[in-house]
Order: sequence, then C-alpha cells, then structure tokens
Amino acid sequence: MQFTPTNGDFTFVSSTEAEELSGTISTPDIKLNMGTDGGKDPYATTFLRQRGYGWLLEVEEDDGEESKPLLEELDIDLKDIYYKIRCVLMPMPSLGYNRQVVRDNPDFWGPLAVVLLFSMISIYGQFKVVSWIITIWIFGALTIFLLARVLGGEVSYGQVLGVIGYSLLPLIVIAPLLLVIRGFEVVSTLIKLFGVFWAAYSAASLLVGDEFKTKKPLLIYPIFLLYIYFLSLYTGV
Repeated sequence: MQFTPTNGDFTFVSSTEAEELSGTISTPDIKLNMGTDGGKDPYATTFLRQRGYGWLLEVEEDDGEESKPLLEELDIDLKDIYYKIRCVLMPMPSLGYNRQVVRDNPDFWGPLAVVLLFSMISIYGQFKVVSWIITIWIFGALTIFLLARVLGGEVSYGQVLGVIGYSLLPLIVIAPLLLVIRGFEVVSTLIKLFGVFWAAYSAASLLVGDEFKTKKPLLIYPIFLLYIYFLSLYTGV
C-alpha cells in the first residue's frame, strides 16, 4: 500500500519497496577547538581568544640552549679575583703585576668576600662589629670617592669600593700573627703599623694617580685613617 501526500514533501513506501533502497550517510568532518592545552577548558580558551587575551595561553618554547653555570650567571670570575688578590698583597711594581686592573676593572663579589672574611675573623673579638665593618666599607669608600672627585680625580664609586675592599687583605694576613704575639706589645704594635701601611699603600697606589699632583697627601691621609679604623674594629682598641 502506498500513500502519497498532497503537498509533495514526503513519500511513504511499502515495506517491500523499502528492501530495495540502499545508500550511505556521510558525516561532516567536525573538529573541536580544544585550545593549546588539552587539560584546559575549551570554553575558557575560546572566551579569552575572542577578546584578545589569547597571549595568556601561549607557552614559551624551550630554545634548547644549555643553562649557564651559576658563577657565570652572577658574573663571578674566580681567576680574575685571584689575580687581583695577588696584586693587592704584592704591590711592588718590580714583581711585574698589572695592578691597574684592580682599579680599571672593578668587581663587586671579590671585595665583598674580602670584607666578609675580615668581618668573620673580627667575630673572635666582638660579634657586633660585623655589620659595622660592612657599613664602614660602603660609606668609607663613598667618602674617599667624594674627596677624590673634589680633588680632580677621575675615578668611579665602583672603582673606589673595589680597591678599598681588596686592600683589606693585608689586615687579614696580619690577623693570625696578632693572635700569636698578643703578649708582646712592642712587636704587636709594629705588626699593626706594618699592616696598616701595607693596606694603605696598596689602596693609595691605585687610587692616587698623577692627576692629583701636589694634592696626593690630601687623599692618602684619609685612606690611612680608614684602615686604622678598620684595624681598631678587629682589635677592639
């Protein structure tokens, strides 16, 4: 039995005729936009992208470069620091060291290590001077820098800070000797004077250049007083 509707929209067939029908139903290729990360909410991803905030979903790709060593990241050159230490401990020009590298190529970590080492050995006398030594290093170097600039010197604060810090090494060298000969006042005093002159000469020979001419004593004297004060913080005198 076959029924044909009057509007022509539908055609009903009998069961016998339906057995002769065959065909396939094709499905469209549907892709879901799940974002760059499968674990994220696709609705939130679409919302951000439509409003121009898609950059929040971007992930930086690893360029494959190897990470730099920690010392290189912190700009610490141990060979350079060791060379500067030798230049300060052996200030005689006859030894052939290029001592101007201490002034012309200043660094921060070397002088800081020297000042901290001097502070650590000062703990034997009195613990409270540790922070005070670092303060005197920073502001003492600032005073020397301002005085040098007033006198016509061409130095930077970083250069003065580095030279003053490195030049504490002679006081660190004489510190163990002072512990051994503490009972001999005359010898102890001579060693203290030697250490102060050694430190002051190492610093002054680097900071006091020919540009000061007749004004050199005006800068050498406060440098000498600064290292006397450093030594007094260690000895407690």
